[in-house]
Amino acid sequence: MRFRLALAASGTGIWHHDLAGGKSYWDERTREIFGLVSDTAEVERDHWFGYLHPDDKEAASRAHLVPLETDKVTAVQYRIVRRDGEVRHIESLLRFIADPQIRDRRLAGQILGTVRDITEDKQREQELAYAARHDALTGLLNRAAFDRLLADHIAAAQLLPLSVFYVDLDYFKALNDFAGHAAGDLALKSVAQGILGCLPATAHAARLGGDEFALLMPNCDAAQAGRLADAVLAAVRDAELGSTATSRKLAASIGIAFVDDADTTVADALACADDACYAAKAAGRNRFAVFSTDTASGSGGLNAARIVADTVDAMDDGRLKLFGQEIHLLGRPWQESRHVEVLARLAARNGRLVPPGEFIPVAERFGIASRLDRWIIRTALSRHGAALRSGALTLGFNLSAQTLSDPQLWDFVDSVIEETGAPHSGIGFEITETAAVTNFDAAEQFVRKARERRCRVGLDDFGAGMSSFEYLRRFPVDTIKIDGSFIEHITQSRFDREIVLAITSIARSLGCDVVGEKIERQDTLAMLSDMGVAFGQGFLLHRPEPLERIVARATKGATARKAS
Repeated sequence: MRFRLALAASGTGIWHHDLAGGKSYWDERTREIFGLVSDTAEVERDHWFGYLHPDDKEAASRAHLVPLETDKVTAVQYRIVRRDGEVRHIESLLRFIADPQIRDRRLAGQILGTVRDITEDKQREQELAYAARHDALTGLLNRAAFDRLLADHIAAAQLLPLSVFYVDLDYFKALNDFAGHAAGDLALKSVAQGILGCLPATAHAARLGGDEFALLMPNCDAAQAGRLADAVLAAVRDAELGSTATSRKLAASIGIAFVDDADTTVADALACADDACYAAKAAGRNRFAVFSTDTASGSGGLNAARIVADTVDAMDDGRLKLFGQEIHLLGRPWQESRHVEVLARLAARNGRLVPPGEFIPVAERFGIASRLDRWIIRTALSRHGAALRSGALTLGFNLSAQTLSDPQLWDFVDSVIEETGAPHSGIGFEITETAAVTNFDAAEQFVRKARERRCRVGLDDFGAGMSSFEYLRRFPVDTIKIDGSFIEHITQSRFDREIVLAITSIARSLGCDVVGEKIERQDTLAMLSDMGVAFGQGFLLHRPEPLERIVARATKGATARKAS
């Protein structure tokens, strides 16, 4: 009774096969597991074989012969197909019991066995295995699984050349902030489905985390990679964002790296694709870029990690240089405006000046942008605070998203101003839409504190994003700097003229100064003046030069004016 109770509790069936008689006997639970409707325990010798899944017949049959050679218990797992078509997973324990009176084991004795339905266990095992390899939200591969798959593909010579894609969503944080995390999750799932719909059968996709995705495609040339990248960009633009975000769209920046060497590491392949992704962002987003070893990170082939390390070193060894570009009151001498945007140039160890577009995005990516901004502010005010006090000029500083989100920012700025004696009125700060959307609350708080201190605040690259006028409503700024993409072709493009006119009209009605960027032609300058754009900046008016030269010239001019 105890034995039967234990069997009932375990759900295990028992059976035995008489070798001499060629008959098998299944208990009620065994018949129930196999779906056999019968009132008798005896079954035909080959009855069990007819239930085996076609893919498991050979292995399962071979396993059931093993006990004839040993007295040990053998465990075997296989699948059966019941008469109703349902597939079940079975685990059997087998042991051969020999007849001591007969020497030939093949002729006499019995095989004793148990059967247990482990279908639910297998399903849980498969679910855990799936969860270990896939992202819970999108169902794509996760980072660990993608890394393993990429390593396997790189090692398989027949799959090379292999293209690796790094996909980073643009404006995703703004969507999250505006419409909430539910809309963000919906967008990520929609993007994932869109990406899957673009992939050829041999390609794979993963969500690396946050709003970053990766793809790999074997035997892929540049043309195929370009077509896939365009399809992914379109899928991102068409992603479902939900009813709370009808006025917004997503975009993506994609970096592509090609692997044709089996010695390439997974980290290097992804790093190259990541570098190319940042190049796509720097070029304007909603596009793809291909990694090239000749122009990697734009600095003599240095990778991003080396650039950021070199930037940190340059702050300490004097290779980070302050430059400036004058902002002019259109049609008037610069001395009537005397405002300069502070820029930075990195002097590489070989002496080449590296422009900010090459090292500042890397600084942002590696989390040192705030440190870099602080260095620029402290260095400029320390060296030129006296010139600001005299009114010879004013300085404007660009702030990264990391700096803008720094809760200690104003404590730092106030302490530097106190140390250097630079007046608040001689200092301006420029924030881009990209930086503002990273943290709306921080941007609003920054603008409020700047106004309390009577520092000037400007919105840089205005019009480049999708929500520029929304930010203008939320941030009461002093200056709007129209993005250069609307300025450089304004004499040929009616669309660009209409955009500039609209921005200028709205800005002037709000009491904001308007600055046109990237002025490089005389006819552009004349047209902007006719439109009512008051200020301008660009190579036609002034090419960036070392800041100390500008300060020296401005100080000399201010002294001459006072003397006269």
